[in-house]
Formats: sequence, structure tokens, C-alpha cells
Amino acid sequence: MSEDLAFTIGICAYNEAGAIERSIRSIFDQELSGFTLDKVIVVSSASTDGTDEIVTSLSKEYPEVVLMRQEKREGKNSAVNCYLKAKDTELIVMLNADNAFASEHSLQKLLEPFRDEKAGLVGGHPIPLNSKKTLAGFASNMVWSLHHNIASRCPKIGELIAYRDVGIELPTQYQSDEDFIRVAVESAGYVSVYAPDATVYNRGPETVSDFIKQRLRVNIGQSIMVEKSNFYNPSRDPRMLVEVIFDTIRDLGFHPIKMFASVMMELYCRIKAKKYVKDGNCDLNAWEPVASTKKL
Repeated sequence: MSEDLAFTIGICAYNEAGAIERSIRSIFDQELSGFTLDKVIVVSSASTDGTDEIVTSLSKEYPEVVLMRQEKREGKNSAVNCYLKAKDTELIVMLNADNAFASEHSLQKLLEPFRDEKAGLVGGHPIPLNSKKTLAGFASNMVWSLHHNIASRCPKIGELIAYRDVGIELPTQYQSDEDFIRVAVESAGYVSVYAPDATVYNRGPETVSDFIKQRLRVNIGQSIMVEKSNFYNPSRDPRMLVEVIFDTIRDLGFHPIKMFASVMMELYCRIKAKKYVKDGNCDLNAWEPVASTKKL
């Protein structure tokens, strides 16, 4: 039998006391075969809400859990660089502190593509916990349904990823960590893969203002990627969006008013983000958290 492949899980956290325990515990509920967890490195960026104490307590229960504290908050890319320097494995899984694996097989499904030496980056399938009864909740479900249906055709990597270390050091003046990682991995000759059964729970924004805040941030990051790396996320291809819209209606049901409103909010964010970048503004390395997403 071939030797197990070792991997590290990196978690970036800033004031995640409401979600991080469930996130970490979901790791140790996973059933693995052929893969061995080396460490779970939690980089806490100047958290003040008890996040560090929760992680420290969990490290007594799970020796693989290691807390690295940043005294100053410098953004997610800086935190990612911290755990990349501290890990000892080629394979890295990036799990958000406010996400949790949705089944005990999710991590296995995320890692299995690495048995193919051509695979360099694997993306998971986020499932939002939001109710579809509110506009913001529906819009969050629509975003992730589109994500899944696009990724099923052309890998759209985000939210939960695993990747090979190719000497990555992320630029700390920008966000869009997954896109920068994808560019680096594919430039090294590897391919990206979507693993639809590698499911992870997240929570999208619960208010319209939070939805716009989050989507504006995402679109600014993607606009920066177009400018700096000439990288176009598949979700920015209008033809792709038209192609998957019927699959999304199948997933969510036909709700024309909510769908129209969701599209208009996204369009507003894309136009505003494009103007923001065109005006010479740079990406922010440390965004303010979207409060209503910080619970599981």
C-alpha cells in the first residue's frame, strides 16, 4: 500500500469566538483513508473576543491544534503567509474559521484528487445555512448555487480549498487569497479541480447592507485580479452565468422578484467595484468583518 499523504489545515481567524469551536471540531469528526492530518494551525490576528482562549482550550483536547497569534491585524493574506511558513507538509487545506465541514466525508473528498500528480488545487462545495425567506438569505443562497453550478463546468475555487505548496507567498496589500493561490499553482503547471462532494457549511450575510458590503469586497478583489494578473474568475463570464441560470432556478425554485433584486445588488457591486479600482484605489488588506456571517 502507498504511504499516507500528510496535510496541514490552516485557519485564519479574527474575532471568531462564535464559530471557531464548531469549525475545529468538525475537522476531528472527519473519516480519512490514505491521508494523515499533521497540524491544524490557527492564525489569530489580534483577536479580542476570546477566540484565542477557545483555540488554546481545544489544543489540550486535540494536540494537533496550534495557535499562532498576530499582535497586529494585517489581513487574511498575511495570516495565510504565517501558517505557510509554519507548516511541514506539501498539502495545505484552507478552512475558514466561520465554516464547518458538512459531512464526515467532506475532507476525504477534498483531498482525493491529489492522488493524481497533476492536481494542484481543489475547491469544495459551500452550502449556506441562510433561510431563503428573506431577500439577503435568498441572495446568499443564489450566490452559492451559481458558484456550484459554474464550478461543475469550470472549476471556480473559493471558500474551502486544498492546494500544493509551490512556494506561495501572498501579496499582503491585497485580498483575493484563493485567486492568487490559483494563479500561482496553475503557473507551476498544475490543474484546478472541483470536488462537489467536499461540502462545507457557511453563513452568508443576513441583511441587505451586509450582503452589499460582502459582495463589494469580493468584487473589488476580483477586479484587482483582472488588473494585476489578467485573471478572470469564471463567475465574471456572462455566457457562463446564462448557461447556469436554469440550474440555479432548479436548485432554488422560481422566485422572480427575489432573483431580480439579487441580480441588481450584484450588478451594483460589480459596477461600484470596477469604478473603485479604475479610480486608482487599491484593495484593502484588512476588511471590516461582515457581522451577520459570524455564526454557525
